[in-house]
Amino acid sequence: MGLFSYLSDWKASLYEKKIAEAQSLGHCPDCNGKGFMIPIVNEYSYPESFDCPGCLGTGSFTDWSTNSR
Repeated sequence: MGLFSYLSDWKASLYEKKIAEAQSLGHCPDCNGKGFMIPIVNEYSYPESFDCPGCLGTGSFTDWSTNSR
């Protein structure tokens, strides 16, 4: 069980680091400040972009933090 708790703690620390870096840059951590996301597609279709659900398309960290609570 020690290995599973270690992996869980490691994953949580990576997520906290990602959030801290996004906050310092002022970018939404979900879309990296772009305001839109493109789903993974295969080679037979063209991707359709859609507004980021975390920041509602603004790309701002402040909008992400108010929407994620």
